[in-house]
Amino acid sequence: MEQRRRQQQQQLHNAITTLIIIIINFIIFAQSQQPQQGFVSIQCCAEANFTEQITNITYIPDDNWYPDKTSCRDTKHGAQRKSRIFSSEYNNCKWCYTLPTRINGVYLIRATFPLKNASPDSFFKVSIGATILARVNSDSKPYVEAIFKSATKNYTHFCLVKGKGKAFLSKMELRPSHQDYVKKNASRVLKLLDRVDVGNKESDIKYPTDPYDRLWRAHSYHDPTVNYISSSSSSYNGNITIADSMLPPPQVLQTALTHKERLEFYYKDLDEGSHDYNIYLHFLELNNSVRSGERIFHVYINNEKKQEIDILATGSHYLATFLNFTAKGTLNLTLVKAPNARLGPICNAYEILLQTYSGHEEMNEDEVNAITKVKDELVAENKDNHVLQTWSGDPCLPLPWHGLSCEAFNGTLAITKMDLSKSRLAGPLPPSMAELIHLKELNLSSNRFTGTIPRFPASSMLISLDVRNNDLTGNISWSVSDISHLNILYYGCNRHLHERLPQNKSNLITDDGKCNNSSSSHSAKAILIGTIAGGILLVAVVAGACFVCLYRKKPKKFEAKGHTMSKNAIYSVSSTEDVTAKSISIQCFTLECIENATQRYKTLIGEGGFGPVYRGTLPDGQDVAVKVRSDTSTQGTREFNNELNLLSSIRHENLVPLIGYCSENDQQILVYPFMSNGSLQDRLYGAASKRKTLDWPARLSIALGAARGLTYLHTFSERCLIHRDVKSSNILLDHSMCAKVADFGFSKYASQEGDSGTSLEVRGTAGYMDPEYYSTQHLSAKSDVFSFGVVLLEIVCGREPLNINRPRNEWSLVEWAKPHIRNSRVEEIVDPSIKGSYHGEAMWRVVEVALACIEPYSAYRPSMSDLVRELEDAFIIENNASEYMRSIESFGGSNRYSIERPIALPNPIPAEPSPILLQPSPPQPR
Repeated sequence: MEQRRRQQQQQLHNAITTLIIIIINFIIFAQSQQPQQGFVSIQCCAEANFTEQITNITYIPDDNWYPDKTSCRDTKHGAQRKSRIFSSEYNNCKWCYTLPTRINGVYLIRATFPLKNASPDSFFKVSIGATILARVNSDSKPYVEAIFKSATKNYTHFCLVKGKGKAFLSKMELRPSHQDYVKKNASRVLKLLDRVDVGNKESDIKYPTDPYDRLWRAHSYHDPTVNYISSSSSSYNGNITIADSMLPPPQVLQTALTHKERLEFYYKDLDEGSHDYNIYLHFLELNNSVRSGERIFHVYINNEKKQEIDILATGSHYLATFLNFTAKGTLNLTLVKAPNARLGPICNAYEILLQTYSGHEEMNEDEVNAITKVKDELVAENKDNHVLQTWSGDPCLPLPWHGLSCEAFNGTLAITKMDLSKSRLAGPLPPSMAELIHLKELNLSSNRFTGTIPRFPASSMLISLDVRNNDLTGNISWSVSDISHLNILYYGCNRHLHERLPQNKSNLITDDGKCNNSSSSHSAKAILIGTIAGGILLVAVVAGACFVCLYRKKPKKFEAKGHTMSKNAIYSVSSTEDVTAKSISIQCFTLECIENATQRYKTLIGEGGFGPVYRGTLPDGQDVAVKVRSDTSTQGTREFNNELNLLSSIRHENLVPLIGYCSENDQQILVYPFMSNGSLQDRLYGAASKRKTLDWPARLSIALGAARGLTYLHTFSERCLIHRDVKSSNILLDHSMCAKVADFGFSKYASQEGDSGTSLEVRGTAGYMDPEYYSTQHLSAKSDVFSFGVVLLEIVCGREPLNINRPRNEWSLVEWAKPHIRNSRVEEIVDPSIKGSYHGEAMWRVVEVALACIEPYSAYRPSMSDLVRELEDAFIIENNASEYMRSIESFGGSNRYSIERPIALPNPIPAEPSPILLQPSPPQPR
């Protein structure tokens, strides 16, 4: 009787399972009959719509986005296998496809690239909205896939962002996806790393087998002790809940891998740095004879136990589990048999996705509408204009349109600057420009605009307006009379413009409507202006030559003598007597006070070797940066105490001061003033949300400030204090852009007589490390000098010190820049954003001193005091040149110029191999 009862139960289970499989297959079949529902399928450069035979999906050309067929290239045989190539002369450039989505809808997007045609050293980036999704080069996967949630708009921008060389795209697919993917995620965009049908060793599974067009990669496991098992739709016993919306297709679940002890899946090429990942594991018990408690196993991620799995414990044969984890570069997913289990682990499928964060606010909707109208009005008169052709996607994100700058206002982004000067634009000025009420600067000079200047409302924040060298008409007084913030107005060279200014604008800085750059019909006036300009130019050249001769020094030869700091009319130099070496009061905060100040660590603003940094506000209203040591920090109590002790005894305007600390409940926390302009690294090449162009005088000022801070450390209290981690991310900028050196956890006093002079631990950051210190472990102040030389190169070149994603000969900034400087090809390494806007002599002073700093032997390097003197000279030359150029600018002269000259090399010294920058030992640099 008992055996008969079991047979009846078995038959009932099989019947239920068969019915469930039939229902699932029916749902899939029904969905496959409507392949176009919610699908957007684009084949670039296709001649017309076409339907793929295998999938029955209809693809459309991308003519509605980019009608120009001249940018198409053949990448495979057949008309449907073309690719679109994107290129532009402008650096700030992206090419976007605006795709229809539902607000709060969840979508899968997949883009395919013809990588075989890619140049080895070229790259571009891919973004969804404001989020940079991936960097694409010849070594990348042939496609990028992501799952994202469409936020507050009924469209989404998919963009290719210009990097180096050309960008290219073959195919793009948008599919509705599961809400479950984003329910447990703070991130709006999840980048797919891998989706694996673990038990399948034949071929990939995709649409229409998977109605959501997920691609399940077949997994070929080479361990002979691992068993592949499979089951047909009618042979395994289990029930699957249809409500499981992330359920893989039956063909995926009907195969699995199993092992008597452990299954292991390893990934070694995850994104660099610490990132958050999601993993979705799918389990289906395929053995009908297994009972609950017999197959129990543990899930480990990077040797950390995450979960215990008993598939049948819930009464279902199917179990899906979601895990969130943080990893740095590698992932080891291991399923291990539990000690009390009879059977080893089983796995049917898994998905791994990277959480990505944009770090950007959304753009103000009114601003989007206004700038869109401006674009439409400009395009109507300038259909083939190259600048306007780059205006696609979001106006501010992930980088602004060419000629625009954006800032945050009340939690959203707004356009604050528009520079369309010399853009070959014609037609009436768009009236909708006046709707951009957050605009502070508007430069439309040197175009062919006609019509009247739009009337800006009283709410406009416009400070500067430049409409010179156009053909405008109307009354300028009517256009600007209501703008309360307007300080600068240039409107010369508009023959038909009524030039009477409004009476309430008597303090405006203007050009008085004068046309200094146009040819006058009055030849006498032209001769007079030419004579005056020529005379001034001759006097200025003579004065400039004398000035250069007065300040010029031999390249790369530095005096060891001290330099007396003084004041001059151009830049105020602080005396060392202005700072104190006395004991300084440092506050001791309670942990409760820290938590209240940071709103329980609400706003993360950065992360370093010590730990995360949060923004906070003290009870007195002071904004602070709170640095909290993490459990996984590479720095410990020694570094905490080191920084606390040092900053309790030193103060200088170019060193970040310590406000207080907290050492409670095993927490170690340091509190500093909040530096509102971030770090030098952020400004030069950091995240797009932090990166802002620094002009050359600002860069010189920052370099000089940082040099003064380090000079103070090296001459502090008659004993040299060595920073040991000088880098651009440790040079912070306050609200007035004053440079302040930060992070003294590794700082150490220089050796004195009787000391060994050898540091047992080499500290520093790859790319900045002194090769002599690395190889000999002998620490000196010249180690800081070498690192500062790398910072100077970053300031000149706008590039990171070490980037293995570049071509091999450009990995190291030092090794790449050095031969260019020695061969007098400085223009080839200067940051493109400052080219043509610096004085050549000032630039040469900086690159010469940088070259001296990065000498392999410390004996050939200058001291920090010498550096300050040279940078002061460069700063004076630059500022005097700026005053001079402003004096002749009104006569039509070029606003800047550069000078190339050969560099004098020092006597040759024995070559010394550079340290292997990425070598982990010995010893391990930070």
